[in-house]
Amino acid sequence: MPKVEIAAVPRRKGSGYPAPHDQPCSERIRQRLGEAGGLVDFGVNLMQLPPGGWSSQRHWHSHEDEFVYVLAGELVLIEDGGESILRAGDCAAFAKGTGNGHHLVNRSVTTATYLEVGSRSPDDVTTCSDVDMMSSNADGRFLHTDGTPYPER
Repeated sequence: MPKVEIAAVPRRKGSGYPAPHDQPCSERIRQRLGEAGGLVDFGVNLMQLPPGGWSSQRHWHSHEDEFVYVLAGELVLIEDGGESILRAGDCAAFAKGTGNGHHLVNRSVTTATYLEVGSRSPDDVTTCSDVDMMSSNADGRFLHTDGTPYPER
């Protein structure tokens, strides 16, 4: 059946980033709705970001487009060009390969909820803009920008 029972989709807290880069994202909650529905060409995640939380490290994708749609609350979109407020009903789109590092930060006093949609290119490399970190979809490992790996968790 195509209907996804959201309550049955596992809630994953935190991120897979190596320490100390995982700390700003440690309280975020992700539910992989697209995966639960059997989608393979793109992902759809239901995200909850509590006050003070970050969606991710500021990053950009080499081969993946990314889209976010805010369902509830208020978030600050931080990208190379500055900051923008996103509220319920607002969205943002990030084209692959632009080098425009971006992430969302919850500076409000309530939890924000948003959808995160992205393609799943096996060729994608995610590059972090503010920290010495990148990762490849091919193997999921986190590397320093010189190619040396972070310790495995």
